[in-house]
Amino acid sequence: MRKDYPTLTLNDGRQLPQLGFGTWQIEDDKAPEAVRTAIDVGYWMIDTAAIYQNERGVGEGIGDWSDIFLQTKIWNESQGYDRTLKAADKCLERLGRDHVDMLLIHWPCPDKGLFVETWKALIELRDAGKAKSIGVSNFREEDLKRIVEETGVTPALNQIELHPSFQQRHLRKVHDDMGIVTQSWSPLGQGEGLSRDAITNIADETGQPASAVILRWHLQHGLCTIPKASSRPHIEANFKALDFELTDDQMAKIDALDDPDGRMGPEPSKLNE
Repeated sequence: MRKDYPTLTLNDGRQLPQLGFGTWQIEDDKAPEAVRTAIDVGYWMIDTAAIYQNERGVGEGIGDWSDIFLQTKIWNESQGYDRTLKAADKCLERLGRDHVDMLLIHWPCPDKGLFVETWKALIELRDAGKAKSIGVSNFREEDLKRIVEETGVTPALNQIELHPSFQQRHLRKVHDDMGIVTQSWSPLGQGEGLSRDAITNIADETGQPASAVILRWHLQHGLCTIPKASSRPHIEANFKALDFELTDDQMAKIDALDDPDGRMGPEPSKLNE
């Protein structure tokens, strides 16, 4: 890992690489090459999930790089204490690992009423050494507070939709107050943010790719971010976020792109399948 690779300190004391490689929508047979390319470019964290159906390929791509920070997620149909324990073992089997660095609950699925039991299973998996750190994804403020109140264990991170058009400022403050790292999924706004005038102007000013400008904004706000890319040029362009800094004025121009209606993915309270 390059000496200047930025990391964030989790509430369990472990270090999390701040820029990771996302593998959503990368097919299992394409995942080994994509992951190997990302590691070759310099990425030190890989994100996957059971529902992506590419854990086997991701594990193959990581190969013997045992110190790569690897995280995966328990899918909704596997919620519940016993089912989560079994699902986690299946994740590890597919990944070819005896543990992951971070294990997340993918969605709260509040109508199922199982996320507290699922969280208790993650605590058990952490205590058993199968997950070094545990966290959640797409949890709302009320979901976070409930699992902490019922277990006394605060998630290390919450992975949420976050990009310049949907900045989640209230939830980020909740995370800060609770000691939870914010991790951004779809950090580039599924590509739509790349053509915004504010972004392209800053890209011209800095001489950097538009994607790197957006990812740099995430980094300077203290967020962890996991952009997905398939081709080496895009993987390399995203990684350039580590090579420069944005000015306060440039940061403010991106901050101004926030839109309360900017959500692109599912509303967490409504996704229960």
